[in-house]
Amino acid sequence: MTQNTFAKDFFYQQFQSQPEFVCHAPGRVNIIGDHTDYNNGFVLPAAINYGTTIAASARQDKQVEVYAYNCDSNKNIFSLDNIVFDKQTMWSNYVKGTLQALIKKHPDINGANLVVVGNVPQGAGLSSSASFEIAILKAFSQLYELDLNGISAALMGQQAENDFVGCNCGIMDQLISAMGLKNHAMLLDCRDLSFEEALIPEDLTLFIVNSNVKRGLVDSEYNLRRQQCEQVAEYFNVASLRDLSLEQLYSKKEQIDATLFKRAHHVITENSRALATLNALKNNDMATISAAMKKSHESLRDDFEVTTKEMDGLVDIIDEVIGVNGGVRMTGGGFGGCVVALVPSSMVPQVEEAVNNNYERLFSIKPSIYKCTASQGAFR
Repeated sequence: MTQNTFAKDFFYQQFQSQPEFVCHAPGRVNIIGDHTDYNNGFVLPAAINYGTTIAASARQDKQVEVYAYNCDSNKNIFSLDNIVFDKQTMWSNYVKGTLQALIKKHPDINGANLVVVGNVPQGAGLSSSASFEIAILKAFSQLYELDLNGISAALMGQQAENDFVGCNCGIMDQLISAMGLKNHAMLLDCRDLSFEEALIPEDLTLFIVNSNVKRGLVDSEYNLRRQQCEQVAEYFNVASLRDLSLEQLYSKKEQIDATLFKRAHHVITENSRALATLNALKNNDMATISAAMKKSHESLRDDFEVTTKEMDGLVDIIDEVIGVNGGVRMTGGGFGGCVVALVPSSMVPQVEEAVNNNYERLFSIKPSIYKCTASQGAFR
């Protein structure tokens, strides 16, 4: 049964009627460019064929009644006239925050009956929350025929996380969920939200492995990394690390705290790697992609210090199999979560076997493997 069909059936169970619309928003994996987004830098994500599906019907009042199949305490009812943070039902805050952002631009909308079905693994760094937000916005834009484009929707989703949920995320996750292009990766300039796409060669698989390490410290450490980047930008009197060159950074190496130097070094070099990887994808230059992803992981491990021994181990296991024929690195915020690999499709069985044979033996944790393709964004 497809996710669409399941969502329709689940909707009928809850509301004894058929939904007016069913819509879908994908999760994402970031091929390269981590912790660059909030520094106004470059990221290179792809939307993936895992995501959030919402079945929806409009209401005549301001009530929103929503059932989330994949969540505990899976029912929530609230009014658009009284949107309040809910400490008991945390998942509902993504709906509430997103709709609060939407009604600032479209105050006349009514409520809706909604069911939500998702298959993005939560807490894995594949952006289940952004997928949820963009699917909500797509559903309401269809129900009420709103003039809402993908970039506006992405900004609303980000606003929901920043101002309502309380996660200080950048724009990447929401924008790729809204505007991803099937079979392509997107180089996104997080400063002006312009983007450029490159075809992912059809013989490559987006091979994602969840380390299944519970992501500890992620909020406090994420916010600390952000503050450290801002400190360096302030020291150099630039708007963000996007405006700082490697030469400028090195010119003050002796004057800057060693940890702050490392954080800035990662961001500046990661921006260069994201640009190089886009061009390499366009030219099907796997050796350059492989080297860039390897350097990215090393930088996230040594300069930004956000990997774990399990993630490092997964990267080593996969790298040993693919070598220069593919690339592998951690992806996402770090402190647990996933690694992403670009793997020639012919080598996928070997990589899968190596992960299954070695990861649990070394770390006593079962891995979860997702073989993905790049899919279409909700507003594309």
